[in-house]
Amino acid sequence: MRYAPVTDRLAGLGGAKWDIHFRARKLKSQGRRVIELTIGEPDVATPDTLIAAAAASMQAGRTGYSNGRGEPKTLDALAARYTARRGRTFGADQVICLPGTQTTLYAVLNTLVTAGDAVLVGDPMYATYEGLIRSTGAEMIPVPLRAEHGFRMQAADVAARITPATRVLFLNSPHNPTGAVLSTDDLRALCAVAATHDLWVLCDEVYEDMCFPGVKFASPLDLPEYAERVVVASSLSKSHAAPGFRSGWCVGPAEFMDRLLPLSETMLFGSQPFIADMTALAVSEGSPVAAEMMARFQRRAAILFAGLEGIAGLHVHVPQAGMFCVVDVRATGLSGEAFALGLLEAQGVAVMPGESFGDGLAGWLRISLTQPDELIIEAAERIGRHALGLKGVAA
Repeated sequence: MRYAPVTDRLAGLGGAKWDIHFRARKLKSQGRRVIELTIGEPDVATPDTLIAAAAASMQAGRTGYSNGRGEPKTLDALAARYTARRGRTFGADQVICLPGTQTTLYAVLNTLVTAGDAVLVGDPMYATYEGLIRSTGAEMIPVPLRAEHGFRMQAADVAARITPATRVLFLNSPHNPTGAVLSTDDLRALCAVAATHDLWVLCDEVYEDMCFPGVKFASPLDLPEYAERVVVASSLSKSHAAPGFRSGWCVGPAEFMDRLLPLSETMLFGSQPFIADMTALAVSEGSPVAAEMMARFQRRAAILFAGLEGIAGLHVHVPQAGMFCVVDVRATGLSGEAFALGLLEAQGVAVMPGESFGDGLAGWLRISLTQPDELIIEAAERIGRHALGLKGVAA
C-alpha cells in the first residue's frame, strides 16, 4: 500500500527515541525496582485551584465548541501577561491558543516552512524537534550548542550555517535538555543575524517560569525592533504542573496569527472552553508551584554535581533552569546510549541517552530531577558505581 511521504520523513523520530524509558517501565511492571529519571513530569500535582476552576467551568456548561483562535477571556489574559512581562503592548489579535506546546510548534512551523526550506535549530535539542521540522518537508540544519559556551547558541555559529533556503531560526530557552538560558545580549545578537538574512525567529519558552533563583529569563519578545519576525510558544505544562491539560499558545505578529488561524481551524477548530477558563485563571494569577519546584530542582542538580563530578572522569553540567541535568560520560569510553542501557540493567537506574537529543550530546546522559532527594542521592551513587566498574575500579 502507498503512504504519504511524511511517514517516511518521520520514521524513527517518534517513540523510538524513548526506548530506554519504555524498557524501564517494562522492568518495573515485572517487579524490578527502577529509579526512573527519564521523562520531565512535574513532581507535584496540578494545583487544586486549577482543578476546581476547570470543574466549575464544566458544571457551568462550558463544554461546547470553541473556535480556532481561542476563548476571548483567555486571549485577553495572555495578552495582558505578555504586556506586563515584555514591556510593550500586546493585543488579543497577537495570540492563538492550541493544545500544548508540541501542537503549537507543529502549527507554527507548518505556517512558516515547507519542502525546500531549511530550519536552523540548536543541537542538542528536545527530542521531538527533528520530527516537528521534518513533518513540514523542510530540512533541519543543526547549530552546535557547545559545552564551553554553556550550551548557549552563538550568533557566529548561526551565521555560518545560513543558506538561501534558510527561513527560520528555532530557539529554545530555557533549554531542554541542558538547562541553558539565553541572555538578552545572546538574543540581540541572534535576532540581528536573523534580521540580516530575513529569517523568522521561533522560540520555545515553555520553561520561562522555571529559571533557578538568581537566573534572569530573557525573550526575543523583549526586543521590539525585531517584533515583526518573532513568534514564541509556551504552555501551562511545566510552570503549573498541568501537562495533561494540553493548554498552550503562541504569541507574535497579528499578521502571522491571521495566517496561522486557518491551519488551527483545520487541525482542531478550538480547544475545550473549560480548559481555556482554567488557563485564563492560571496566566492571570501566576503559578503557585513553580518557585518551590525550582528550588527543589536546583538542589537536586547540586546533589548530582557533588556525587558525580570527577568520578571516573564524569562531568556534570550544572543547569540554570528546568528539570534536567546533563552528565558527560565519554571518559568511560561508551556512548550515552550504551552507558544508559548498561546502567539500567546493572544498577536499575533509568536515564535518557544524550543521543536522543542530537549528535551534540553524544556521550552524555540527560537525568530528570523530578524524583525525591533521597532517590537522586541513591541514583548518583549507582551511576558512580557503574562508571567506576567500567573503569575496573571497585566502588
